[in-house]
Amino acid sequence: MADEVTDTEELPATPTRFATEQPAVWEAYGDLGKACSDAGPLDEETKRLVKLALAVGAQSEGAVHSHARRGLDEGLDSETLQHVATLSITTLGFPKAMAARTWIGDVIDEE
Repeated sequence: MADEVTDTEELPATPTRFATEQPAVWEAYGDLGKACSDAGPLDEETKRLVKLALAVGAQSEGAVHSHARRGLDEGLDSETLQHVATLSITTLGFPKAMAARTWIGDVIDEE
């Protein structure tokens, strides 16, 4: 499953440490993510784009990086990911959309 959070191999230090210190909570969190993902009819690509859009709306740089990285790993192209940020201009405002484009660009540039 694309959003499973039980694997800590590629996570930043803080969530990795949390998963080690609180394995039952981490496992429950992963189970909740899977249940939420399985609860509706959206396909995997749409779910990834929605998660990216939610991260953009929350102005969470780390989550934008994570969902952009996962999107690329799942075969989404950079134009599609950047389009999510462009769509946010009229809802979130130009400065926040440009921040999101920068964060998505960080991940694209890593590739």
